[in-house]
Amino acid sequence: MNLFLQKLQSSSSLSAGTFIMSASPLIAEAVGCCGFDWAIIDGEHSPVDTMDIAQMLQALGTTPTVPIVRMAWNDPILVKRVLDAGASTLLFPFIQDAEEAARAVLATRYPPEGIRGMAGLSRASRFGAVPDHFRTANSRIGVVVQLETCAALDALESIAAVPGVDALFVGPTDLSGSMGHVGNPAHPQVQQALVDFARRCKKAGKPAGTLAANPDQARQFAEAGFSFVALGSDLGLLTGNARAMLGRLQEADSVADRRSGSY
Repeated sequence: MNLFLQKLQSSSSLSAGTFIMSASPLIAEAVGCCGFDWAIIDGEHSPVDTMDIAQMLQALGTTPTVPIVRMAWNDPILVKRVLDAGASTLLFPFIQDAEEAARAVLATRYPPEGIRGMAGLSRASRFGAVPDHFRTANSRIGVVVQLETCAALDALESIAAVPGVDALFVGPTDLSGSMGHVGNPAHPQVQQALVDFARRCKKAGKPAGTLAANPDQARQFAEAGFSFVALGSDLGLLTGNARAMLGRLQEADSVADRRSGSY
């Protein structure tokens, strides 16, 4: 069974992950040692190629954290390369309707269920060591589709009904732009749309995921019915902590200067 889906089904609590945007196998491995259930290797907004993804999959493979790869686009050639590199769960960005969701699923399946090309010595087959790889691989693949626009939300039920779509993820930042609140995912209308998204996914029988700015928001999403939530990203955690530490240092220096009378 797909490990990501197994984690979702075996836990009654919120499944927590994060995005990896650094394109660094070392940081991916470090993130994997932090206790996240899963981590999304970002192939959409990060400067990564197939070899980078393969190396980050290798790095996360040494940790308990399950890797997910967000595709650059819903392109069967890109999908084939990422699957051959060893990915088993893919997140497809900017899915707009059921037809696009169906194309995504087809690209992840070997014939006759899909159009994935066959290669006998890929990392996915442990370089030929997995018995009967071509006949069993389809059952191990997880497909998560990302809805990011008002049009996509309108089509949520038909997208969720596509065979092979295992979970749905809503991108709050892009959704805010589509709703006319550019760069403001905290807007009440956007937040209400997220709550409605989780409710509709639950009714459709599919796990709902999203991105949270902080642990408090993640808990609110869990209460709203989300099954899995990403807590920021590796770069966000790094830069956020770096700026906070530097700010505290500068604040302390400023207080010391005022006390000493120097400005």
